[in-house]
Amino acid sequence: MKESIAILCGGGPAPGINSVISSVSLVFLKSGYRVIGIHEGYKGLFAENPNTIDIDFNFADDIHKHGGSALQMSRHKPKDSEFSTKFFTDNNVQLLVTIGGDDTASTANRISKYLRANDVSIQNIHVSKTIDNDLPLPPGIPTFGYHSAKQEGVRISQTIYEDARTSGNWFVLSAMGREAGHLAFGIGAACHFPMIIIPEMFDKVEVTFERIINLVISAIVKRKIEGIDYGVAIISEGVFHFMSDDEIKNSKIDFTYDDHGHPELGNVSKAHIFNVLLQNRLKVLGISVKSRPVELGYELRCVQPNAYDLMYCGMLGFGVKKLYDEGRTGCMVTADSVGKIQPLYLDDVADKNGKVQPRLVDMKGDKSQMVFNDGLQFIEPGDYTKAKEFVENPEEIDFREILGW
Repeated sequence: MKESIAILCGGGPAPGINSVISSVSLVFLKSGYRVIGIHEGYKGLFAENPNTIDIDFNFADDIHKHGGSALQMSRHKPKDSEFSTKFFTDNNVQLLVTIGGDDTASTANRISKYLRANDVSIQNIHVSKTIDNDLPLPPGIPTFGYHSAKQEGVRISQTIYEDARTSGNWFVLSAMGREAGHLAFGIGAACHFPMIIIPEMFDKVEVTFERIINLVISAIVKRKIEGIDYGVAIISEGVFHFMSDDEIKNSKIDFTYDDHGHPELGNVSKAHIFNVLLQNRLKVLGISVKSRPVELGYELRCVQPNAYDLMYCGMLGFGVKKLYDEGRTGCMVTADSVGKIQPLYLDDVADKNGKVQPRLVDMKGDKSQMVFNDGLQFIEPGDYTKAKEFVENPEEIDFREILGW
């Protein structure tokens, strides 16, 4: 039977997935392998009758530039009891290529160990994908999809900033990001937003709605002092991941709850929550400001990849073949700025339970320090006298006092 490789995609979409599928397929087809695309991720891989497609040159060549994923994705996370060697042995699979984020990488690590334990000689190489940029790649190396999603986020956000300027309003943007604030930080810094709020900022104090809203008001009051009645604040959804359930419940926002009693955050607009709380607080303070919510999330995931990601994903795809030829397995493929391919072993970046740990924004890094100290607009002690025209106690909205910096 002809030797084959199998490709699957897990998690949610990110720009460049098709570029990876394309480049992996083309380089292995060129070497005489059969390339099998698996629909529905790990669910499809271990299904009794997997839904697959044999990828040929024309298919691979056509999908390279498209957004989304030509292979249907799934967030299914299989239990160890679901694992089987059947698909691999039935199709003479020599390599499993997994494309996804931390959950997909963690599961790939488990599968790799399972195959070794069952004496099945199959290599596994993971291609890290997420618009959140939160996988632990070497410093300075992004996850593919991040730059394309950020670019689209900036495009949308710039129009929002113009709307704010034109209408004399404030906008509260919420950006995807799970536990990390890379996307919100990247968009906000590129657009020169007066306030950026990410979970990593709260390294000395607890994340609360009160602190988040006071940070936004700090920017609003600072701009009012400067005679500017409009603006945009961007907040990473990641702040919710560091809040207690009680903090979320006490917001008085109506949530649905899962079987474990946890708020189902995916069912609500985070921007709406922040905006409602902001409006309520502004009314109490007697500050006349109109604000509107905007959610940045699903709009970013399936855009066409930009030039950076098209090139980058090609290098990652070809890099899979390079690592395969070297006999590497149980690793992620990485490509630096000059195209040097290196393996990053999953065991080296996973905790004792096998879960890959997220990469957070480095708050001590030069970029973060410059943006937060020089790029934002907020109340400091030197503003207290003028700020008293708008708030009774300016110290409550002092940026550094709020964060304990």
